[in-house]
Amino acid sequence: MMDGESHIILVTGGSGLVGQAIKTVVEEEKQQGRRYHNETWIFCGSKDGDLRDKQQTEALFKKHQPTHVIHLAAMVGGLFHNMAHNLDFFRENMAINDNVLAACHNNSVKKVVSCLSTCIFPDKTTYPIDETMVHNGPPHSSNYGYSYAKRMIDVLNRGYHDQHGRVFTSVIPCNVFGPKDNYSVQSSHVIPALVRRMDDAMRNGDSTFKVLGSGRPLRQFIYSPDLARLFLWVLRNYDSVEPIILSVDEEDEVPISAVAEAIKKAHGFQGTLVYDTSSADGQYKKTASNKKLRALYKDFTFTPFEQAVRETVQWFRDNREVART
Repeated sequence: MMDGESHIILVTGGSGLVGQAIKTVVEEEKQQGRRYHNETWIFCGSKDGDLRDKQQTEALFKKHQPTHVIHLAAMVGGLFHNMAHNLDFFRENMAINDNVLAACHNNSVKKVVSCLSTCIFPDKTTYPIDETMVHNGPPHSSNYGYSYAKRMIDVLNRGYHDQHGRVFTSVIPCNVFGPKDNYSVQSSHVIPALVRRMDDAMRNGDSTFKVLGSGRPLRQFIYSPDLARLFLWVLRNYDSVEPIILSVDEEDEVPISAVAEAIKKAHGFQGTLVYDTSSADGQYKKTASNKKLRALYKDFTFTPFEQAVRETVQWFRDNREVART
């Protein structure tokens, strides 16, 4: 992004976890007097237009005329929600992604950064996973609909680049968590679900807390403010159409049991954790390599996991009545 030019940056899915984290970081930059490149930011949510609908998507772009787009909008959910709705996840996300990238092309958007997920990688693979391995085999059967739809963003990016010279790229974050997440017990991811359910258990005076699954699967987690700062770096500095993994280091991977213990500590829950081994675990691990990120952005510092969990739990307890549940 060049100095002196005016940039209008449209964020789809702007009311979600990552969009709100980006908004917070952008506001912090302004307060610190670090206003970048005459940027105007527009954060759009589902109330601003249904991106599954081609006409509504085009209307949104005609209204705001963005020069740059961060594409976060997606139909998302946790493991069990995915398992029951793979067709819906595939069709709705395919429609959203095709409409958004077509609108970006039709309106001559200079750069698009779309958000993928580490769950798109092949189920049968070698570790650590890197950016070259996205299409090397079927994803895990639990969320194949979402995974294949997200993979197709990479195909679209390459197509728009090869046929039209567009700079449409994508990032692949590991599991994201933080303030303003979706804390619904039915459809949220593991950390917000545990945070919400443990808060409920404490309010009920429960002496035990059930964690679904064995607690053994390993995951890398990235705190949403950290991911937001990396998104801004990609938007301003990364110009390849090849995807880039945005993840904590390999050695920062933790078992779900350690996640539950960190949330227990942050909540101050005095009871006992019980693991329900009759519930599905999903993939055992999906360790991602951030070597490409580390080579390009050497001095980035991630928030320590326990601190990030502590801040997330505190945000939920302070905002329980207005949190998405």
